[in-house]
Amino acid sequence: MSLSDFTIMDYLSNIVDILLVWFVIYKLIMVIRGTKAVQLLKGIFVIIIVRSLSEFLGFHTLSWMMEQALTWGFLAIIIIFQPELRRALEQLGRGRFFSRANMQEDNEQARVIEAIVKATSYMAKRRIGALISIELGTGMSDYIETGIPLNSVITSELLINIFIPNTPLHDGAVILQKNRVAAAACYLPLSESPFISKELGTRHRAAMGISEVTDSLTVVVSEETGAISLTKNGELHRDVKLDEFKELLELELIHSNKQASSSKWNWRVKKHG
Repeated sequence: MSLSDFTIMDYLSNIVDILLVWFVIYKLIMVIRGTKAVQLLKGIFVIIIVRSLSEFLGFHTLSWMMEQALTWGFLAIIIIFQPELRRALEQLGRGRFFSRANMQEDNEQARVIEAIVKATSYMAKRRIGALISIELGTGMSDYIETGIPLNSVITSELLINIFIPNTPLHDGAVILQKNRVAAAACYLPLSESPFISKELGTRHRAAMGISEVTDSLTVVVSEETGAISLTKNGELHRDVKLDEFKELLELELIHSNKQASSSKWNWRVKKHG
């Protein structure tokens, strides 16, 4: 069959077919992300690569061993991951298979929010100064490089410990990137706006500065008053109550309704302090 025999519908059908296959693969990856099946997939890829190289180099015995590992490995996968496969089939039957990835992401974001709220509440009550910037759409790699790299899981205990006075990492900002503590003791650009209240210190100016050049969400805890402030898009929210603080984090990090998020931000904005 020559290329001239293909119609436009045939091309479109092939394109849609390929896109659907990639979509299913993507969703499968999202489903197993964060589970022990990820390590298994890495092992399978290693075996496939070794088998291909052994065939190319003429290592027949090694190639035969890798082929046997792949042949019997799928049976072992079915036995080892029987609970996970059963759960996936149950979710498929309930129509929740493709929504699981979003559920996992929302659950992780909710865990991160709880850690931030708990740490912020602890530091606010004890008037421990803090500056936490959360990367959203605009990359913050340039600012991460100015600090001490951590690449750690976000926990309230870690955030609190970083900002304890007179510790090596307390002076500067913590930057959260992709649900990880990317770095601490980072330098953020100070806002040069003349409209910022004179009573606000360096942390607030840094929070305003980073919000003017990125779309990040930045949390400030005042060491003088213990007040919680938030900055985003060059706007400052001062003296945010803990329940409002959690709600704003959820709107920005979990909910995809940007209009609702924006309206929440606009109703109590105190621009420039």
